[in-house]
Amino acid sequence: MCRIRICAFSNCEPMEPERLSVPINDRESVTALLYPAAKRERVGVTVVLGHGAGANQLSAFIRMAATGLAARGIDALTFNFLYTEQGRHVPDPKARLESCYAAVIDAALNHRKLKKNHLVIGGKSMGGRIASQVAAAKADRVAGLVFLGYPLHPPGRPDKLRDEHLKDIKAPMLFVQGARDAFGTEEEIRAVIKRLRLPAKIYVVEGGDHSFKVPKRFGVPQQTVHETIMDNVTEWIGSIQVS
Repeated sequence: MCRIRICAFSNCEPMEPERLSVPINDRESVTALLYPAAKRERVGVTVVLGHGAGANQLSAFIRMAATGLAARGIDALTFNFLYTEQGRHVPDPKARLESCYAAVIDAALNHRKLKKNHLVIGGKSMGGRIASQVAAAKADRVAGLVFLGYPLHPPGRPDKLRDEHLKDIKAPMLFVQGARDAFGTEEEIRAVIKRLRLPAKIYVVEGGDHSFKVPKRFGVPQQTVHETIMDNVTEWIGSIQVS
């Protein structure tokens, strides 16, 4: 076992994203965007980010996360799920979402620039949940998972937990959760981690909602909130153990 080594690059500008086409089946494909770190800054880690249910990979949040990670030396790969690629608004069934994410993982593992990298997967809300479901079924494929607002349950329905599969994930996990997240509070996430004995840590965005938006009364610019999140994600990636 060894540690992924991450260095600090506070003033690095990521390169322009590379557009990829990822085949999902014999008839369908999705667009992916690779945000590569500059060669002198790359640390040998790819983070695949799935988008949330109500947006695609061009949402401001996903672009912020991808460029933020790339600026810190981490190759970031975003993608559209099939339903957003095809201009639809209602998410696909579970199996279709998972097969799409699995195909993107294959693309990341076999890409000429990324094939030697360690792989971390995750995403925003639904994107992170689907990543966790794929990892639960194929746990040996990833070095870690990052959840940017894990949707533990629908708002107002704490009885409808989406946590049963998490116990099957052996890779380390990081839950980035807003303190005001209606999809899962800090206490609820901590309770799941403890009950299922997950190899997981949690980073709480004080005052943050499901999208990490912080009220102005906290006196913290939203950009600072995002930068701090990316710093913590990067630090966590640097701490995980990989084969």
